Amino acid sequence: QVQLVETGGGLVQAGASLRLSCATSGDTIFSSYAIGWFRQPPGKEREFVASIRWSGRHSDVGDSVRGRFTISRDDAKGTAYLQMNMVTPEDTAIYYCAADYLGPGSRMEHEYEFWGQGTQVTVSS
Repeated sequence: QVQLVETGGGLVQAGASLRLSCATSGDTIFSSYAIGWFRQPPGKEREFVASIRWSGRHSDVGDSVRGRFTISRDDAKGTAYLQMNMVTPEDTAIYYCAADYLGPGSRMEHEYEFWGQGTQVTVSS
């Protein structure tokens, strides 16, 4: 069982930067998992934000955040990051990280076996 904990959410103003972290615990071999970030805006379905494959050599970013958000990982620390720059009120959502064993970094939710509890990001105008 992989346990994921997201941190770094909060209330920020439009145009600000924020970095979310997704940390694992226990005996998880973090480097063996692709990590995906997804978000669920109020009243909407959950959507893909970004992903990085288990090898760390390939990452993908959703169209709505490309050029503003960056995903990275530090396998030694067992942590993945989502750097969010130039946020807008449309980025307001609960942000979730998810793990997929030896995964390619898919955009599809059902590919991910383990999920965190989520962290709230609220952007004021």
